Amino acid sequence: MPNPKLRDRIEFMIRALAPALDLLLAVGDRVSRVLEPDDPNYATARMAQDGESAPRGLRGRPSPRRG
Repeated sequence: MPNPKLRDRIEFMIRALAPALDLLLAVGDRVSRVLEPDDPNYATARMAQDGESAPRGLRGRPSPRRG
């Protein structure tokens, strides 16, 4: 059985570091765009918002058409 105090500490550290990790992802995304702006295999670091299409390679299989 996992130690609840240890789990709480780990979850706290993840929550505390989340903004810095988000910033790191955003900076890395921008740097990669500057260094290679014409990358044909580019996929965003985050999923698209609801209602937008998913980045290339992250879409599900198309459903079969009924005709």
